[in-house]
Amino acid sequence: MDGKVVILMGSERDMEFSREIAKHLKALGLDYTFRVASAHKTPEKVLEILRQYEKENVVFVTVAGRSNALSAFVDANTVKPVIACPPYSEKFGGADIYSSLRVPSGIGSVVTIEPEGAAIAAAKIFALEDNALAKRLKDYQQLKKHEIEKADESIRKMK
Repeated sequence: MDGKVVILMGSERDMEFSREIAKHLKALGLDYTFRVASAHKTPEKVLEILRQYEKENVVFVTVAGRSNALSAFVDANTVKPVIACPPYSEKFGGADIYSSLRVPSGIGSVVTIEPEGAAIAAAKIFALEDNALAKRLKDYQQLKKHEIEKADESIRKMK
C-alpha cells in the first residue's frame, strides 16, 4: 500500500492511547508513524509537520486530550484527511470531547473516540484506491459479524 497514517499527538501523555490506534492499524496492514506537537504550545511545529507530509499520501489521526484544538488546527491547514480521536476521560465526564465536536466552520475532520474506529476510518480512506486493503476490511467486518452470531448462539443456549 502506498500511504501512511500519521498519528499526531498533542503531548507524550497521549502515547498509550495512540499505541491502541497503532495496534489496529497494524492489524489492518497499514503503515504509521507517531509525532508530537501542540496546537496551543507549538503551533509552528504542527505546521512544520504538516509541510513534511504535504507531498505524501497520508491520513492524519490527531490525538489530544482535554482541549483538542489540534484536530481542527490540523484540518484547517491541510487538504489531507484528518480523523480526530480524542482520549475520553472519566475525570471530565465526557465534556473533554466537545472541543473535537464543536469546531469552526470550514473544518471537516471526522471524530471517533475509539482507537479501533480511527484505524478503520483511515483504512477505508486508503481502501478507495487499494483493492487488497478493501478485501482485508471486508474480511474484518465479516469477522466482527461472526463474533456477534457466535455470541447470540452462546446466549441462546443459556437458561
